[in-house]
Amino acid sequence: MERRYSLDMTKGPFLKKILIFSVPLMLTGLLQLAYNSADIIVVGRFVGKEALAAVGSTGSLVNLFLNVFLGLSMGAGVMVARHIGERDEKTVHECVHTAMLMSVMCGFFIGTVGFFASPLMLRLMGVPDDVIELATLYLRIYFMGSPGLLAYNFGASIIRATGDTKRPLYILTFSGLVNVILNLVLIIFFKMGVSGVAIATIVSQYLSAIFIVIYLMRMPNACRLVIGKLKIYKDELKSIIRLGLPAGVQNSLFSVSNVIIQSTVNSFGSVAMAGIAAGSNFDSYVYTCTNAVAQTTMTFTSQNMGAKKYSNIGKVYRHCILITLVVGIGMGSVGCIFGDWIVSLFSDDLQVIEIGAQRLELIMPFYFFCSLMDVAASQIRGMGKSFEPMIVSLVGACGIRLFWIYFILPLNRTLMFLYWAYPVSWAVTFFAQFAMYFVLKKRMMKNVANEE
Repeated sequence: MERRYSLDMTKGPFLKKILIFSVPLMLTGLLQLAYNSADIIVVGRFVGKEALAAVGSTGSLVNLFLNVFLGLSMGAGVMVARHIGERDEKTVHECVHTAMLMSVMCGFFIGTVGFFASPLMLRLMGVPDDVIELATLYLRIYFMGSPGLLAYNFGASIIRATGDTKRPLYILTFSGLVNVILNLVLIIFFKMGVSGVAIATIVSQYLSAIFIVIYLMRMPNACRLVIGKLKIYKDELKSIIRLGLPAGVQNSLFSVSNVIIQSTVNSFGSVAMAGIAAGSNFDSYVYTCTNAVAQTTMTFTSQNMGAKKYSNIGKVYRHCILITLVVGIGMGSVGCIFGDWIVSLFSDDLQVIEIGAQRLELIMPFYFFCSLMDVAASQIRGMGKSFEPMIVSLVGACGIRLFWIYFILPLNRTLMFLYWAYPVSWAVTFFAQFAMYFVLKKRMMKNVANEE
């Protein structure tokens, strides 16, 4: 039967198609971050540095809770792309309906756990007394939006698996604008502080979920969602978990190391927390752009694996590595050169600006290693291997960061020396992932040759 998917990822020219796919994905992420930055800017400018510290310090904890489930959304996207490459409409249908029902179930689960566990987790992180009440309020409201957040992410992963990265961008553009407008109204006019930011965020999350579901229900191919046919298909559930769970666990354990680093930052006081929160916000912009290339690598590789076009895998990887280097080095240079100005957008406190700018000057020259690390891991996952890159990442990145905190940092317990843990762990992990890719590819091609 004839099928019309948005982008055939199994035929060249690959550079053009990779850019067509990844640029809207980058813009989607950048818009999402711009709206998150608007939250922080509004809080920092109109509420105060304690509120800025409260909102900024919760990011690592939110990621710790959500990343396992966002990893599952990635696994759903990989499997949909694989089945599209195989031209198997029945299995695409089953995968889509399994994934979307999972998203709702997981959303309610994580929302409930996060709501009740937030105060305890913030205490364990050592959040100062002048910040913890605001941080708890923000987190509890934020977690109430988990079902909407996960429904959007699972739905967007499915749509992107067909090669369409524009619709999620359009949906996020609208919901994000609603977020910004609500921020200003609730904080400036209704004086709601961090609760206003959190409410604006979850409203926008539910809006984006509603629109993504409506679009899925109108899709003209096997990815079309039929609410009455939502069902967990056992084989597809196993496949999504097999690919997505290791990635989610990896990201959550990354978050564990980041939570420990954030806890160490918290011990330096609320000014340091605010400075790090403002400075690290720019990291997210670089990461989002290069992670879009990593997701592109994974999706293209998945479709080619499904279509058994193994010779395309190396071509995809080379193009994505090149794009990642250009983006990572370019944006890293901007963060390093204009650090003072970037941080000053979030706060006019001179101490906060100084700390945030110092962090950018240290991290940004090496950030391209983080980008390369993600692309290498995503390439391996696209080849159907998720456990191996998880182990390498946990040992190479998380292990090194924890070793740094407990054994290296005491030699020079300063805020900036703490952050050297990041570039060291990125570089080591990238080289390990890079070597693993070649080993696994060689083994795969040998198996294919033996089958023939």
